[in-house]
Parts: sequence; C-alpha cells; structure tokens
Amino acid sequence: MTEASLMAREIAEIPDAVRRFLDASKPAVAEVGQRLADLSPAVTVTVARGSSDHAATYFKYACEILTGRPVASLGPSVVSVYGTRLQLAGQAALAISQSGRSPDIVALLRAAREGGAETIAIGNVEGSPLLQAAHWQLPLKAGPERSVAATKSFVTSVVAALAVLAAWSGDEALGAAIEALPDRLAEALAADWSAALGTVAGARSLYVLGRGPGFAVASESALKLKETSMLHAEAYSGAEVLHGPVSLVEEGFPVLAFVPADAARGGLVEICQRVAGSGAALFTVGDAGVGTRLPHAATGHPLTEPLSMLVSFYRFVEGVARARGLDPDVPRGLKKVTETL
Repeated sequence: MTEASLMAREIAEIPDAVRRFLDASKPAVAEVGQRLADLSPAVTVTVARGSSDHAATYFKYACEILTGRPVASLGPSVVSVYGTRLQLAGQAALAISQSGRSPDIVALLRAAREGGAETIAIGNVEGSPLLQAAHWQLPLKAGPERSVAATKSFVTSVVAALAVLAAWSGDEALGAAIEALPDRLAEALAADWSAALGTVAGARSLYVLGRGPGFAVASESALKLKETSMLHAEAYSGAEVLHGPVSLVEEGFPVLAFVPADAARGGLVEICQRVAGSGAALFTVGDAGVGTRLPHAATGHPLTEPLSMLVSFYRFVEGVARARGLDPDVPRGLKKVTETL
C-alpha cells in the first residue's frame, strides 16, 4: 500500500472526533450524569460486543474505582437465545455500539429497559435502533468510520462513558482531564514505537498485559493485532498471566505491557520483571524499569492515561499490518457491522 489507509486516516481524526463530542454533548452528558446521581443505582450493567465490550470494560474499572459500585457485563444470548426476563428495577444499563445495529445488542437493551433499568446508549450512528431503544442517547459524532477496525469510535465511546461517570460522581479532576484529552491525544499520535515494529511484525504470537482500565486497553490491543495483522495475541490481566500463561514465555517471546502510573503499577512492574527474566522481548508503555520503554503522552489522570497509550498503539498496529504485507482496512473474514443473535 502506498496511500494512507482508511484506518490511518481515521486514527489521525481521533483528537478532533473527541473534541467534537465534548463540545456538542456537554448538556446531554450533564443530564445523564444528574439522572444517575438521582437514581443512585447499586449496579450498572453493560451491553456490548467486540471492541465496544472493551470500551464497556474500561468503564467498568473506572466506575468501580471511582464509585465503589459494581458494573456487570450482560451476555446478549441470555435474552436473544434463552429468552430471559431481566430484573433490573432501579438499576442502570449502559449500551455501547459503533453501528447500533446488531440485533442481539438491541434486543438486550430493550429487555433491560423492560426489566426496569434506566437505559443509556452510546453509538456513532444517529437514529440507530440501539439509540432509539434507550431512555438517554449519546451520539458520538465521530464521523463515518469506513475501516472495519474501529478506532476513533472506540476512543470516543470511552470518552463518552468517562464523561458520564465524571458528571455522575461529580469528580472535577476527571472532568478536567477529559476536557484536556483532545490535545493530549494529538500528542499521542506522534509517539514513535518503531523500536517494537520488527519484533511484533515478525512474531507468531504475543501477550498484551494490563490491569484496571489498562486491561481494557490490553484487550482492545490484542483484538486489533488479530483482526488487522493476523497475529495471535492474547490479553491478560497482570494478575492472571502468572496463573499458567507465563509458562509459554521463553527467549524472544514478545510481551507488550501497559503500565500507567496508577495503583496497579507496582504489581505490574514485578510481573514485567518476571517475564523479562524468562527471556521475553518486553516492551512497556509507561515506566517499568525493565524492557524497552515505548513513549506515550501523559494525560494527568490515571483513569485517562491508558486511553492515550491506546491511541499510540493504534498508529503502531496499522504499521504492523503493513509490515506484514496486509491491508488493515480489509481484515480477512470480517465486515463492519457484525449481526449476531
């Protein structure tokens, strides 16, 4: 490929997409946040698949860390296949989907609403069935996304969910960090990860590690390596990799670790030392004191830092796909809208 891929162009649009959402959606975000504050749900359930489910996982960790209230992912098949009637009176349901058209996701959100939940939908296609099924709609306004691999819609989805959380909890520090994100994400696009390109592009498989919101980013990164680069990549929580998977790490085995400066950093540093001691070709985003450190743009808040790291990764993985002779816009066997039941 000689021209920039659609994926590369859409990654470059991320800062502007985030800025558009924040500028256009302040009143709606404030309303949703106030409604959740008034409702005070004991539990929030999430409705999503694929990349959007990783955005929901990011929200899960951020919400649980900030509020102490549990967030649970609902399995769509519980409703679409098994026909279960949900019992969610007084609780909240957050649905996330780029297209808003997958039948099982739409059916699950409708069932959550019928079961008594206050429903919120985040999506990039205004007027989609998913948005129409919710009490509260938060269109992303990220613009058309033509590459199969979601990038700008994913990042904007996470920003939307974090903005709702900041409004709900009244956390001014998180709110300020979110407002500053467009400029920080523009810096993240300039991060040079070429030090890892040869190793990752030549790998047969690798691990991606993280904890908390960083685990959501690790999961999204592993998915993108699979779908754009046909590379077997597995994401693990830093706590889980020692329960078996570490036995596969040998000399030269690539490991990418997201190590933001939050409460999990100390434990992740120990794990990085362990895998490096097993001979891993270790690359860290954030300081682990071991391995090859890849640069990232600081955001000033631990709940937004992994998102900046992910933007740098997106630019990197597009280059990995090219280096492996693949077209990142046309992943084998995939299409933009996945319709499951």
